[in-house]
Amino acid sequence: MAALTLRGVRELLKRVDFATVPRRHRHKKKWAATEPKFPAVRLALQNFDMAYSVQFGDLWPSIRVSLLSEQKYGALVNNFAAWDHVSAKLEQLNAKDFVNEAISHWELQSEGSQSAAPSPPSWACSPNLRCFTFAKGDVSRFPPARPGNLGVMDYYLMDAASLLPVLALGLQPRDIVLDLCAAPGGKMLALLQTGCCRNLAANDLSTSRIARLQKILHSYVPQEIRDGNQVRVTSWDGRKWGELEGDTFDRVLVDVPCTTDRHSLHEEENNIFKRSRKKERQMLPLLQVQLLAAGLLATKPGGHVVYSTCSLSHLQNEYVVQGAIELLANQYSIQVQVEDLTHFRRLFMGTFCFFSSCQVGELVIPNLTANFGPMYFCKMRRLT
Repeated sequence: MAALTLRGVRELLKRVDFATVPRRHRHKKKWAATEPKFPAVRLALQNFDMAYSVQFGDLWPSIRVSLLSEQKYGALVNNFAAWDHVSAKLEQLNAKDFVNEAISHWELQSEGSQSAAPSPPSWACSPNLRCFTFAKGDVSRFPPARPGNLGVMDYYLMDAASLLPVLALGLQPRDIVLDLCAAPGGKMLALLQTGCCRNLAANDLSTSRIARLQKILHSYVPQEIRDGNQVRVTSWDGRKWGELEGDTFDRVLVDVPCTTDRHSLHEEENNIFKRSRKKERQMLPLLQVQLLAAGLLATKPGGHVVYSTCSLSHLQNEYVVQGAIELLANQYSIQVQVEDLTHFRRLFMGTFCFFSSCQVGELVIPNLTANFGPMYFCKMRRLT
């Protein structure tokens, strides 16, 4: 009887397919593969909500809705084209040259005032720049730029706030100029429009971004200038520029890589808030300090540097400026002085909305009536 029972159990075991028997935790769910990915633009907005609601307080809801709305543009007139004809066409669109209008208004105020108000030459705004914008509250768009009679494009569409760092740099005739992080090329083009650059070094580490910069040069700058010695395009590590060409330049623009706040809220492509770029994002302030320090080391004693970002973050703005100044003082015994740009804010407050509580430098904040920026810029003078 026992033998029969044992034989029956064996037969039963042969018939059972244990591979089909469910086992607890046999397969661990692969969340990364099966769950929908969290978009980088959403991660950016979550990050901004946490950080900027503290930094800006009651201003943040207004800035937030502006960042999420359509951006406003300016038209930078190409002085290598028939600029007077181009300006007349833009005026027909009811756009105004905000640069020359602001300077003219300031000059009239200075003439009528009994007090000794500073005139534009005393703080040296970069000359010959013409940029048209529509009035506050006017959301009209400029038509796409086209080649003019001279074979180059008539104007360059850009965030008009991006012109402010170039204006603040205060170029003078025959200056030797460095644009340390030049791509994609809008600010480099503006530097050339001043007519002040004896030599301009346009550098960017990214070869793909350098290709975009070269495209702008070919579209907007005549061949004789491109082929001459006036413009030099390089793709070096900007952090080493102080070692490569120290004490060389009269003016240096350091427009560093940053969180590009507006782009990060609208574009998944090349978004720094992708999970795979988290470490890169966390290291940004260190990279920015290194680039600014290199720019200051590349400047001649007595020369000027403008640091700029398109981020609202004080960690990437004021703190970087203060960190680079301390670094140069401690490691190189070089003294750097931050220039007061209060007059600059007053000059252009008819076009842009400025944040009034920056520790150093100036910050353009987006506003629905003037939806430019964000754009932070700080001017420094190397003393020793």
